[in-house]
Amino acid sequence: MNAPESPRVAVDVYLEWLKKEGIPVSEDFGVDLLKVPTGRWGRYGVDAAAVHLKGRGDFLCMFVFDIPASGATAPQRHLYEEVFYVLEGRGSTTIEAPDGRKHSFEWGPRSLFAIPLNTRYRLFNGSGSERARLVATTNLPAVMNMFHDEDFVFGNDWDFEARMGSAKYFSGEGDFIPIRPGNHLWETNFVPDLAAIELQPWGDRGAGGSNIMFMLADGTMHAHISEMPVGTYKKAHRHAADFHVMCVTGTGYSLLWYAGQEDWVKVDWKHGTVFAPPDQMFHQHFNTSAVPARYLATAYGSLRYPFTESKRKSLFGGVSTSVKDGGDQIEYADQSPRVHELFKRETAKNGVTVKMQGMA
Repeated sequence: MNAPESPRVAVDVYLEWLKKEGIPVSEDFGVDLLKVPTGRWGRYGVDAAAVHLKGRGDFLCMFVFDIPASGATAPQRHLYEEVFYVLEGRGSTTIEAPDGRKHSFEWGPRSLFAIPLNTRYRLFNGSGSERARLVATTNLPAVMNMFHDEDFVFGNDWDFEARMGSAKYFSGEGDFIPIRPGNHLWETNFVPDLAAIELQPWGDRGAGGSNIMFMLADGTMHAHISEMPVGTYKKAHRHAADFHVMCVTGTGYSLLWYAGQEDWVKVDWKHGTVFAPPDQMFHQHFNTSAVPARYLATAYGSLRYPFTESKRKSLFGGVSTSVKDGGDQIEYADQSPRVHELFKRETAKNGVTVKMQGMA
C-alpha cells in the first residue's frame, strides 16, 4: 500500500481556516489593540485582524474589528461564543431572537457585551466621521478544531433560545447573584461602561481590591473585572493558559515569571493593552497611576460552566489560596523584596504615594 505523499496529521483546522480568510494576524506576548493593523475581511464586510497571544491556550483567539464611519458589519450567525469589548467609538448592536424579535442596544468606549450563541447579529457605527474599533474574545479555535467543518460552524440553523435570557439583559440591566467574595456574579448580556459598574470587595487578592464576575448570554465564556486602588498592587498568582487581560482604566504594569526563575517579563499597560499569561506562569498586577486601575479578563470556562477542572479550581478559590496551602497565590510576605522595590520606583515616576503599609 502506497502512503500519501503528505499525510494529513497534526492539523490545526482553525489556523487553516484563518489563513484562507486572509486577514492580518498579530502575535506577541502583549499587544496594543488600538494599534493592531487590520485588513478587509470579506465575511464581515469590514476591516479586521486576528490577535494570537502567547498564553491564549487551546481554546481562544481575539478578533479586532474596524467599523468605518456610518458603516456596519454584514449579518453574522455562528456556533462559537463572542465577548465584545469596545476600544473606541460609539454605535449599536442588533440581535435577532429565534422568534423574530429584535433586541438593539447602544454602546460606547469600555462597553462589554456578548452575542447569544448562534443568533443573527450586526454591529453598527453610530458616528458619521470616526471609526469604531471593537475586540472580541472568542472560542472559535476550540469549535473549529472540534467539528472541522466551516459550513457547520457558520451555516447551522439551530436556535439556542434559552441563551437569550431576559429582555432586560440587552438594556444594560442585569441580576446580581451573591455567591462569595471574589465570585459575586452579575448576569446580563450588556454592560454599558466597565469603568462605572459597581464592584464588590475581594480582600483575599490583596490591598483593598474589588471585582465582579459576569455571566454573559448564559455562556461558557468567562469575564470578570477587577480594580486596584491608587498606590497598590495585587498578590501574585498563576493558573492555566487562556485568560486575556485588558486594561480598562488607569495605567500600570504586570510582572510574569515561572516558579524558580529570578528574572521576570514586564508588561506595561494602558487602555487598549492586552496580554495572556502562559500556562502556570506567575503574574502580578501593579497600579502606578493616580486613579484606580481596572482590568477586564476574558477566558474559556465561566463560573456557571467551568468546562475544565483547572478552570473550576481557579475560579473557586485556587487563585486566592496560598501556594503553601495547595493554592496558586503568593502572599505578600512570601514575595521577593525586589517586587516591592520596583513598585516604589515605578510609582515615584508618576508622583504616586505607595499605600501598601502593613501589606508588603
